[in-house]
Amino acid sequence: MSRFAIGDVQGCYEELRALLARLRFSADRDRLWFVGDLVNRGPRSLEVLRLVRDLGANAETVLGNHDLHLLAVASGRRPARRSDTLDAVLAAKDRERLIEWLSGRPLAHFEAGDLMVHAGIVPQWSAAATLAHAREVESELATGRAELFEHMYGDQPDQWSETLTGMDRLRFTINVLTRMRLCTRDGRINLALKGKPPGEDSPWRPWFEADGRRTAEVRVVFGHWSALGLVLRERLAGLDTGCVWGGALSALDLDTGAMTAVPSRGYQSIDT
Repeated sequence: MSRFAIGDVQGCYEELRALLARLRFSADRDRLWFVGDLVNRGPRSLEVLRLVRDLGANAETVLGNHDLHLLAVASGRRPARRSDTLDAVLAAKDRERLIEWLSGRPLAHFEAGDLMVHAGIVPQWSAAATLAHAREVESELATGRAELFEHMYGDQPDQWSETLTGMDRLRFTINVLTRMRLCTRDGRINLALKGKPPGEDSPWRPWFEADGRRTAEVRVVFGHWSALGLVLRERLAGLDTGCVWGGALSALDLDTGAMTAVPSRGYQSIDT
């Protein structure tokens, strides 16, 4: 049995099928880990959702910012954006089953020393704390109440504190796990800066380079940062290689360390 972690798919269905063929993936023996953002920007989000859902227990996927955006639009609490490519999902006959399945996905998954999130983790959170904070959001999603989608957008609060409560606490957790790239050592996050990391003289560092990071004892598997590209370090795997932007769709064998990738069929120019 192999465990393959796959980077941001974002509706790139043909590339996903090609990648699975190259991996010689078999649902009888293998499992897939998806780092989130199954949907949006690419052309075939509906087919991607159906494929991953139908894998059942052979697929683990965490929610990314685009997945949460789909849930918010489907709830009627947020409008679609001009850049969205979600119409086929929203018009599908099996829309409700797909939305129900997606809303049941976690924001963090831990297994055999590997912790998977979509974006990042502030240095103050251990693996156990990350899972606990993720469960708070997941519990809210499980209630079926759409109020979360009215209030989850926004960049504040921008620093972790155990005193955070209510929607501020949920929004901060969502922003960390699905949107963050940069932070300071004291847990302040910056959601405005994108692209390549700033210079060494900046207080803003990639979240995984923050001093005192409490998840350093586990391997963190993540996506979300296409401008950064493939990141393979000891106990760290960043797998967003920008398929939807003309890059590639990549997979890491979590047990052997082998990498496999297929090139993008070309959709949009690089957007950092």
